[in-house]
Amino acid sequence: MAFDGFRSSREKLTPLPETFFTKALPEVDDLGELKTILYAFWFIHQQQRDMQYITLADLTADEVLAGNFQPEPGHLLHEAIERAVQHQVLTSAQFQETTYYFLNTPRGRAACQAMRQGKWATPEGIRPVFELQNERPNLFRLYEENIGPLTPLISDTLQEAEETYPTEWIEDAIRIAVEKNIRNWRYIDAILKSWQKEGRVEKDRRNPQENRQKYIEGDYGDIIEH
Repeated sequence: MAFDGFRSSREKLTPLPETFFTKALPEVDDLGELKTILYAFWFIHQQQRDMQYITLADLTADEVLAGNFQPEPGHLLHEAIERAVQHQVLTSAQFQETTYYFLNTPRGRAACQAMRQGKWATPEGIRPVFELQNERPNLFRLYEENIGPLTPLISDTLQEAEETYPTEWIEDAIRIAVEKNIRNWRYIDAILKSWQKEGRVEKDRRNPQENRQKYIEGDYGDIIEH
């Protein structure tokens, strides 16, 4: 799927230190290494404070990323991330046969040194998993193709909705609006608010007519044209 531009000026950003561009980037001469470094910044930035590391398993588990390192993603990704260590963008330490990679920042170096000295181990519990997803329909494209033009105001509204509701909810609400031929954001927003207030139930999918009457006659009936 071709990249069609950034969604909004309010889109979530991943910070990169200025010294990455002024000192590290000139030393990086391999595209695979660059992709791996950028992915590591993105992945680590989203982790909880006590889990800010990445492993080779994290890299290979992401099918979108691994698809760029065929035919041997495990081997090629390992080479790429080790080059990032050699260029001192990342730093690493081994614990129980697994190598953990940290950003080469004061915090990352401290965690790495503590692990080498046996003073820090990976925290217990479930670690959040983040993956690149380029097969799911972009919400902005989904709206533009099915509801109407993507104005700056609508872009900001969709961005706020993404921060408030699960992506699947927004996609399903748009599909309900299309099925009912009520192609406006107010109707979609009414559905989302109702799900948030009353809880998401399967009848919203199974019985479209009942679902439509619910929004027309319910709390949000006054904002829906019918």
